[in-house]
Amino acid sequence: MNEADAAGMIVEIVDPLETSLVLDDRNGQVIYQGWPLDADAVIPRIGYSVTTEGVRVVRQFERMGVYVANCADAILRSRDKLTASQILSQKGVPVPKTALVTSWKDVERAISRVGGVPCIVKTSQGTQGDGVFLVRSIRQAKEMAYRLIAERKTVLVQEYIKESHGKDIRVIVVGGEIVAAMRRVSNGREFRSNFHLGGRVEQIDLPEDYAKVAVDAANHLGIDVGGVDLLEGRTGPILLEVNSSPGLEGIEKASGVNVAGHIIEMISKRHKIQSVNLDEIVRLRTGFGTITVVLNTWPQFIGRSISEVVPPDTNVVTIIRGKENIWSPDNELILQPNDQIVLYGPLESMRSHIEGNDESSAALS
Repeated sequence: MNEADAAGMIVEIVDPLETSLVLDDRNGQVIYQGWPLDADAVIPRIGYSVTTEGVRVVRQFERMGVYVANCADAILRSRDKLTASQILSQKGVPVPKTALVTSWKDVERAISRVGGVPCIVKTSQGTQGDGVFLVRSIRQAKEMAYRLIAERKTVLVQEYIKESHGKDIRVIVVGGEIVAAMRRVSNGREFRSNFHLGGRVEQIDLPEDYAKVAVDAANHLGIDVGGVDLLEGRTGPILLEVNSSPGLEGIEKASGVNVAGHIIEMISKRHKIQSVNLDEIVRLRTGFGTITVVLNTWPQFIGRSISEVVPPDTNVVTIIRGKENIWSPDNELILQPNDQIVLYGPLESMRSHIEGNDESSAALS
């Protein structure tokens, strides 16, 4: 708030639990203390205990066309450790081996799959080290999992990174760029290094490979402002989690960087050039939408140009080729095995062209 004031912005701190939402055939409203809230930009600071209520308000601001640093879906993705790990591992970001446990009977099998004991037993949702336990025996793991399952928690068994015991690296990513980093070291025998648990913080020169993992993790989850926690593994960085409402006190102290100032600077730029949710645009035009065609299931398209196979009145948004996106590709681009084509256009027409295609077809018809 102080940095926003210094930048000449008018700032108001709003408790999401004190708001109400009005939904109508336009964009709706967020009501606070009896009056509609108008804003150019919103910085969500949503605690875990009010995730559901806070995300509702964030989503409503998005619907109203307000720039939101960390959209509702990004917050939800980052808050669920299993969901985040699924997304990031699929994108090639290194994460600890993790197993989902739905019954105490599965604990022993899960432990063997993550490398044995000691291991980490944790809930899928939690903050500041809450719900994270280091267990050193199978019996202890079973007892812990049984207790958490009885509390209706989603339980994960995770690989223990011995070489990073009691320490991790916190990186602040703002607008896709690293602005600050520190190492956190635990207090005494505590294996969790969180600042609020009494751990100390140290300056660090962030290695390039750690910086890349931090930026990639935030970007893949859609986080504009995030605290990325990395473990120091034998072979390099391992992504632990991404926090969508990171604390600033510890890292500003350790790094000497005005992190809040970087956030406000990013906000002042980003709210003028906003990301677009394609799904929202699609829903505004009846009968139009996006589909993805995986060429391995349509081998007759391989080796042909886009102009030969794309139906009329259809735009090729991108071609996913390995880890590369080819945006707005040239119509003469030759399609390759494993390509995925993302198309935008009239849904019924596109589907009928694809479903009606056979080996003798000259196009998607």
